[in-house]
Amino acid sequence: MLESSILLPDTTGKMRPYSLKDEPIIAPKQAQPFNRIAFSAAHVVVNPFSANEPSQSPDIDWDKTMEFRRYLLGLGLGIAESMDTAQRGMGLDWNGAYELIKRTLEETSDIDNALIFNGCGTDQLMPEDAHTLDDVIAAYMEQLEAIQKLGGRIILMASRALAKVATSTQDYVKVYNYVLSQCDQPVILHWLGDMFDPALKGYWGATTFEDSLEIALQIIDENVSKVDGIKISLLDAQKEITMRRRLPASVKMYTGDDFNYPELIEGDEQGFSHALLGIFDPIAPAAAAALHELASGNNARFQEILAPTVPLSRLIFRSPTQYYKSGVVFLAYLNGFQDHFIMMAGHQAMRPLPYYIEIFQLADQAGLLRDSHLACDRMKRFLSIYISR
Repeated sequence: MLESSILLPDTTGKMRPYSLKDEPIIAPKQAQPFNRIAFSAAHVVVNPFSANEPSQSPDIDWDKTMEFRRYLLGLGLGIAESMDTAQRGMGLDWNGAYELIKRTLEETSDIDNALIFNGCGTDQLMPEDAHTLDDVIAAYMEQLEAIQKLGGRIILMASRALAKVATSTQDYVKVYNYVLSQCDQPVILHWLGDMFDPALKGYWGATTFEDSLEIALQIIDENVSKVDGIKISLLDAQKEITMRRRLPASVKMYTGDDFNYPELIEGDEQGFSHALLGIFDPIAPAAAAALHELASGNNARFQEILAPTVPLSRLIFRSPTQYYKSGVVFLAYLNGFQDHFIMMAGHQAMRPLPYYIEIFQLADQAGLLRDSHLACDRMKRFLSIYISR
């Protein structure tokens, strides 16, 4: 086989040659600020030699985890810390999230203008232990106060506990109004669809998007000085645009749409979305290169760079969407950001082999395998788990 080729199994197990495109994207040095704010939600690297059971608190490889965050910041991207991409609530508990936030803020403090916002939720309160709205408020306040004492900016995450105890839309208004009143700087709200977290079905106390939108807008309107923006992750471009056009002028829309991000970030004659995306972790160099072109007025080149990343993103985030982190970490392994493919709570096992094979191929086609020899070597090692011959 040529060095630019690799044998990959199809769904019958037959090995077939795949020829790599091998044209990695090199993100240019940031000559000017981006004209969009762009956060990457970042994954966490675990210690594969830990004796901890998958159900226990993870043993985090802090050196590799921090190294990756410095890499993202070096590309000009911001970091959305301790979000669902870091397996928040799916392996990473509040204690681990707090330590992650603390370390990230401390260990990137030497980087000028590092943009870091941090996930603040209620995940130390199990939904089955939540009985009243006061329980939810107390859980939010514990995390809010802890992060603000570190000097951290806030992303106010959706709450499984609130979804469990709320009995009306006004219960959401009450909780959010109180918590926002205690925030020392404007925050980013987080509307996470139930495709990402089934426990959030019916969030905002409504069953339709139209009714949910009205409650979210009411909360924003009543707390406009406390809201920097809102990220919505509904995987529906038109819903995002509908909300974007109704936001107060001072409130930003951050797209969390990992299916339609190029068109939403570029925008239209009535506005655009900033970005807070899990897919900006594995496609970071393409995101940075595209944003550089957009800031330079080269919209066509912006779209050209991002277009090949969309099939990859749609695969990574396919249903059941909450397991997208497996694809994110797999690409980190292929690209040498970590030396193993082990995840918190054993989540590397949550996708089938053909999923990972297609990720390898689409990442190559999008220019996202930064060293094809390393990626091929690691892909072969990964396949050896399934194929002994």
